[in-house]
Amino acid sequence: MTHAPAPPKSPFSDIAPALGTYTDEVLFGDVWKRPGLSPRDRSLVTVASLVSGYRINEMPFHMKRALENGVTHDELIEAITHLAFYAGWPPASTAIGIARKVFEQADAEKKGH
Repeated sequence: MTHAPAPPKSPFSDIAPALGTYTDEVLFGDVWKRPGLSPRDRSLVTVASLVSGYRINEMPFHMKRALENGVTHDELIEAITHLAFYAGWPPASTAIGIARKVFEQADAEKKGH
């Protein structure tokens, strides 16, 4: 059984404490724990949204989280390939490069443990 990873403490709590609290308590505390979608499905939706919006800063964190939530490498690549036709080629090709790095890091972490 895959357990949802514990959300990290917001990296900007030191400079924006209210935003950090909203991120930790509301986004990862309430929104991600709603029963209507599994963490796996939420991860797929989130990654699709980030790819579509060309949100490259957030993609690595959420792609890694998607893997932790049970989304496979192949499923992430298939989602990105599908999005190329809806979000555009540049966002998809950029997302593939980010996915490659995330996969390499995840594989290295597996081998290290």
